[in-house]
Amino acid sequence: MMIKKHLAAFTAATLMTACSGAAILAIGGVALFNQAGVTPVNKPSQAAKTADVSLASQSQVQQLQAEVAQYQARDQQYQAREQQLTQALNQAQASVQAQQQQTQQVQMLLLALQQRGLISITNDGRILINR
Repeated sequence: MMIKKHLAAFTAATLMTACSGAAILAIGGVALFNQAGVTPVNKPSQAAKTADVSLASQSQVQQLQAEVAQYQARDQQYQAREQQLTQALNQAQASVQAQQQQTQQVQMLLLALQQRGLISITNDGRILINR
C-alpha cells in the first residue's frame, strides 16, 4: 500500500512537472516568435536609432553646409578673376582702338603726301621720295 501511495505521489508530481514544463516552453516559444513583443533591454530602442539617424543627418547637413561655403568661396574667386579679365580685355580693346587711330592718321598723312606729289607708293608697298 505504501508503495502505491508513493507511486501515486510520484506519478502526480511527474505529471505536474511535465505540465508546468510544457506551459513554460509554450510561453517561451510564443514570446520568442512574437514580432509585436517588447524589445529587450539590451537592444537599441527606436528612440536610440532615431537619435543615431538624427546625428547622422546633422553630420550630413554640416558637411553639405561646408561644401556650400566652399563653392561660394570659389564663386567669389571666379567673379574676382572675371573682373580682372574684363579689365584686361577693356585695356586691350582701348589699345587696339588707339593703334587703329594711329594707323589711320599715318594712312591719311601718306595719302596727303602722295597727293601733293612729295612721295610715290608702288604696287609692292615701297615708298619713294620724289625730288
